[in-house]
Amino acid sequence: MRAIDPAEDSRAFRDALGSFATGVCIVTAPSDDGPVGITASSFASVSLDPPLVLWSPAKDSKRFPYFSTARHYAIHVLDGHQQKLCNAFTRDRHAFDACEWQEDANGVPQISDCLARFDCRQEAAHDAGDHLIIVGRVLSAAFRPGLPLLFQGGRFVSLKG
Repeated sequence: MRAIDPAEDSRAFRDALGSFATGVCIVTAPSDDGPVGITASSFASVSLDPPLVLWSPAKDSKRFPYFSTARHYAIHVLDGHQQKLCNAFTRDRHAFDACEWQEDANGVPQISDCLARFDCRQEAAHDAGDHLIIVGRVLSAAFRPGLPLLFQGGRFVSLKG
C-alpha cells in the first residue's frame, strides 16, 4: 500500500477513491431544453425517516446547471446489462433514444427496466468543493430483483449471480 498526500497528488487520490466499487446510476430531470440525464456513481442513501437519498454532480460538468436547480428528478440504478445506456448518457444529456422512458406528473423522465428508481424532490443542496451534494426526498420508488452495474478502478465490473 502506497501512502499519498491527496492535496499534492490529485491523480493518486482519484485512483485511491477508484478502489471502492460503486453502483452506476442515471439521474434525469426536466429542463427548458427537454429531458436531460447524466451518469453518476455518487449516490447514497441518507435516511429512512424521512426517506432521503443524495448524489453529487461535479460543478464543472456542462450539465451541472440543469441538475443543481432541478426541483424534481429521478435516480435510476442500472442493471448489469445496461452498460450501453450508461455510456450513452455519459456522452449525451439527451440520450433518451437509447432506452424506453416516460414522463411522470412532474415532467421527470423515468427510464424503464432499471433495477431501481427513486423519484425525488430536492430537499437541500450543500457546497462540497468541486461538487454539490444534492439531498432528495424520495416521493416514490420502484425496484426489481437483479444484479447492478458496477464501476471500480476505471472499469465496469460485474457480480456473478
